Amino acid sequence: MERKVKILIVEDEMLIGAKIALFLAELGYEVTGLLPKAEEALPHVLENMPDMALLDVRLKGEMDGIALAEALHSAHNLPVIFLTANTDDDTFSRAKRARPFAFLQKPFRKTELKRALELAVSRMELAALPEGAVDPAGGEKEKKDAFLLRDRIFLRFKDRMVKILYDDILYVQADRSYCQVVTPHREYLLTMALKNFEALLPAEWFQRTHRSYLVNLRHIEEVVESELIVGDKRLPLGGNWREALMKRLVN
Repeated sequence: MERKVKILIVEDEMLIGAKIALFLAELGYEVTGLLPKAEEALPHVLENMPDMALLDVRLKGEMDGIALAEALHSAHNLPVIFLTANTDDDTFSRAKRARPFAFLQKPFRKTELKRALELAVSRMELAALPEGAVDPAGGEKEKKDAFLLRDRIFLRFKDRMVKILYDDILYVQADRSYCQVVTPHREYLLTMALKNFEALLPAEWFQRTHRSYLVNLRHIEEVVESELIVGDKRLPLGGNWREALMKRLVN
């Protein structure tokens, strides 16, 4: 099932916050909340669990945006993007130590926000790669600032980022240099080879069953000779992959 990427905004200038929320909605994201104080963000995250947060660095109150980012990272491993105005060197140094995924200098345009969010989501995808894996762009996985995504992946679909839970993926089918991600509710055509997409997914969830198919083990209903039944679909089971599949299903 397609799920919008969920974002929390913590900004004490409510007009600016409302403008950001409007931009996010236009870009296809879901805003879980627009809060003026850092102290309100921690209970909000527990109840709503956003995928990332946009935080003003200079928040009024006992806790500023940097302290909030550190708390969110420690408690929830939550990625953050900082919103900054004229920040002095000491504050900027503190902000860097909080390991944000991006900085946005106020005032910023919608296109700048769009690019910062896409960069953050790309870093989240890269962090989700299995240990030692190689990302589709050809570089090794970055180990610092890793935010492990144990149950989801973010995909670019129709010029926006969408969140798909691993459990919602039935199977992935190769189509030359493309691959089709099939869920019970929708299909997503990606400009990515199957082997590269496979590297983004957790091996404990998925198994290659044919040169053109990658299947979610949790959705296999039946194995019949050279076929698999996944949901209501019959998929081919290649001889080169049958033994490995049966071992995983039996164990």
